[in-house]
Amino acid sequence: MRIFDPHIHMTSRTTDDYERMAAAGVRALVEPAFWLGQPRTNVGSFVDYFDALIGWERYRAGQFGIAHHCAIALNPKEANDPRCRPVLDVLPRYLGKDRVVAVGEVGYDSMTPEEDTAFAAQLELAAEFELPVLVHTPHRDKVEGTRRTLDVIRESGVPPERVVVDHLNELTVRMVADSGCWMGFSIYPDTKMSERRMAVVLREHGTARMLVNSAADWGRSDPLKTRATGLHLLAAGFGEDEVDRVLWRNPVDFYRQSGRLELSGESPEPAFAGNSILRGGVDDGIPAR
Repeated sequence: MRIFDPHIHMTSRTTDDYERMAAAGVRALVEPAFWLGQPRTNVGSFVDYFDALIGWERYRAGQFGIAHHCAIALNPKEANDPRCRPVLDVLPRYLGKDRVVAVGEVGYDSMTPEEDTAFAAQLELAAEFELPVLVHTPHRDKVEGTRRTLDVIRESGVPPERVVVDHLNELTVRMVADSGCWMGFSIYPDTKMSERRMAVVLREHGTARMLVNSAADWGRSDPLKTRATGLHLLAAGFGEDEVDRVLWRNPVDFYRQSGRLELSGESPEPAFAGNSILRGGVDDGIPAR
């Protein structure tokens, strides 16, 4: 099973996670800029973080044959802190870098005027640099937050096919599907979406423009949830081609719009070893999850 995790925060993960991910079939990933859990108090801390995303994390991933890409942005939560807003002025320094394949995460946390300003400004930068956009939908009042997100995207003029609206669920998927944007789903141990629920959504809405990610970070999360989802989909009767589309070809197609995707040795066909994957990876030593 080949896997492209389109949203994972490896800054928060160990090198052992990279090793496990490579063994599980993860060949590529995108790491969006996000809130580190501790408030940052000056622009310099963002500069150091962005430098690590385009340098150190690419090196760490490359040691295990994983193609690391990133998205750069001022995240919605910190957009409310006046000490962080000058980050918007340094973003152009990074949005032209190799393997920066999107502007993100942008969007809403608490739907404040400050978040409105930062969201609109970063959509303008995405248009200027001709980059896709990765949009975070709020954890609270998700339906209204998603509806407002789509209104802002329409007003920005950024083509919907260049936008993925992430952290969706059963209540928000239809409005995003109708908008023409890509749909992102985070598979988490306790919150967001589960493998079973993801299978139901895919059964109802199909696999077109669907992205499945682990969004693994410093909280209780699992960087192998993409593989767990693939195993569940196969066991639920989805075909190998459908699973490959969701876990590999869709994220490749979305981020390839940046012109900066680098996938060494990309295989043109799904890399499945018969039905061994349905036995929980007996042949490759990765247990079913």
